[in-house]
Amino acid sequence: MKIIIDDKIPYIRGAFEGVAEVVYLPGSKTTPEIVKDADAIVTRTRTICNEKLLAGSSVKFIATATIGYDHIDTDYCDTAGIKWTNAPGCNSKSVEQYIASTLIVLAERKNLELKDLCIGVVGVGNVGSKVALICKLFGMKILLNDPPRERAEGSAAFVSLKQIMDKADIITLHVPLNMKGEDATFHLGNEDFFSGLKCNPILINSCRGEVVDTLAVKAALKNNQISGFVCDCWENEPDIDLELLAMTELATPHIAGYSKDGKATGTEMSVQAINQFFDLGLDNWQPSGIELPANPVLELDGSGLSEQEIISKAILHTYDIRNDDKDFRKTPAKFEQLRGDYPTRREFPAFTIQAKNIAEKTFEVLKILGFQIG
Repeated sequence: MKIIIDDKIPYIRGAFEGVAEVVYLPGSKTTPEIVKDADAIVTRTRTICNEKLLAGSSVKFIATATIGYDHIDTDYCDTAGIKWTNAPGCNSKSVEQYIASTLIVLAERKNLELKDLCIGVVGVGNVGSKVALICKLFGMKILLNDPPRERAEGSAAFVSLKQIMDKADIITLHVPLNMKGEDATFHLGNEDFFSGLKCNPILINSCRGEVVDTLAVKAALKNNQISGFVCDCWENEPDIDLELLAMTELATPHIAGYSKDGKATGTEMSVQAINQFFDLGLDNWQPSGIELPANPVLELDGSGLSEQEIISKAILHTYDIRNDDKDFRKTPAKFEQLRGDYPTRREFPAFTIQAKNIAEKTFEVLKILGFQIG
């Protein structure tokens, strides 16, 4: 048995060596010649798994250690009898952390009280649900839009995209990239979308680059139809639009979900999917060697601080988006390198807060976020 593995997938080395021949190589080097005699592929978004790659191969299973799977031609795989799986929700807590840091930095820069703002969450799956929770903890008014869930569950918890366009001060996108059908999301953020906005909102895209039309969002910024754009996902990555980069409020190189915890979970889900498909006897395998954060303990004195300020200090101690923004603007041509060499980022549960002069209600918020309280 032979397994091809993207060499940027963390914590996976050693998982299959006892049961298969394993080849590690960059996603860009995964060619038809390489996969011709392979039984399985473990990949990321940079490898396009389509007929060109797979035709004539012996590949039976593809596991992508990512939430998104638009890099897999699922129609072709279904026709060719190739099973595939993604890792839904693996990095949802990481994106939650990213959005939390974003909201805090926006509030500081623009002197905003988050509890006074309305946020529209477009796409309320694994990621969007966690983003909505953190917005609730900030005391924000939340509008949820998710047509597939609304059809399945009823309209009580959901609103139309038009209502979000009319009322939201911030809009954050958490949808998959669907190219067609009633739930198509390709260029959801288009000229019509921006011209229909009522509240001059800030737009955040941390899902897929093609969900927002680059030309349309640049025009929207120039015409003051939106008051800011935060972008983690870009059209034509890694060859991004540098004019748009210069216009953004905050910009990062597709790393919102790049916590070590999220990566470890994605790796584990991929290994277990292949294990179950081929019955390899690896049921107890788990990733090991996850790096500790540099400063796992935060001493926090809440004297004279509001609840938003206390929560902000805790969240920014774990992750400050401004650092990624600064590094990216300095060397945008190193888009892939910045992703491949991304530094250790751990999620909230990896941190302990030793606090004093903090109200019990605020303690509860920190616990709900996942912090350990010392």
